[in-house]
Amino acid sequence: MKSILFIACTCLATIGFAQTKAPAKPAPKAAAKPAAQKVQPPASAPLLKSFKDSGSYGLGFKVAENLSSQQLDQLNLDLFQRGMKDYFEKKKGLLTDEQADIAISEMMRRNQATVADRNKAAGKAFREELAKKQGVKSLPNGILYEVITQGTDTSKPTLTSRVRCHYKGTLVNGQVFDSSVDRGEPATFPVNGVIRGWQEVLPLMTVGSKWRVVIPSELAYGDGQAGALIAPGSTLVFEIELLGIEN
Repeated sequence: MKSILFIACTCLATIGFAQTKAPAKPAPKAAAKPAAQKVQPPASAPLLKSFKDSGSYGLGFKVAENLSSQQLDQLNLDLFQRGMKDYFEKKKGLLTDEQADIAISEMMRRNQATVADRNKAAGKAFREELAKKQGVKSLPNGILYEVITQGTDTSKPTLTSRVRCHYKGTLVNGQVFDSSVDRGEPATFPVNGVIRGWQEVLPLMTVGSKWRVVIPSELAYGDGQAGALIAPGSTLVFEIELLGIEN
């Protein structure tokens, strides 16, 4: 299980004191001790009654955001809040640690399966519609591809080749989850070191070619969560430009 970690950031304020000009006489008076100054609050005041209240709400919101990213948003909130309350009030829990771990794992498994089924259905509908588009071709394994640019080089990589590529990866809704183009630096990697969908496609491309590729979940990350954006069962869309073969 992933742990939810929060890092509290402390802001340091530097207070400057005005300096008084020394008098011209040879025996100046000792400078008076500056009066204590109040530390000014941050420019943005808390939206709630106090910083404690705002911070407490903020932590709760971030916990929910983190859980949601792990497909754990279908909770019984009354019992979730009771569990937190019982812990903070040092009450005996309703479950042992072992029971809690088993229950959490099973809940995560079931939630993940539900999300995967939903995303697989959405991916299938997306691919079926895209397959009707002129210029889109399909492979026996279910991958769809469209040649954007055909390279003039005849060289093709093998599974053991090391290649240099530019790429952009999106979900079927168009959300970008990774892009070497945005980073401004091509990626270099062995063909057999990436997801199966890429291993199937790259050996078909010639150097200089740019393809748009749609990869079913079973040839991508399957029913697992991959990072914050790629949910279980996700069909992935890539624009891949094969820049060169390193070996």
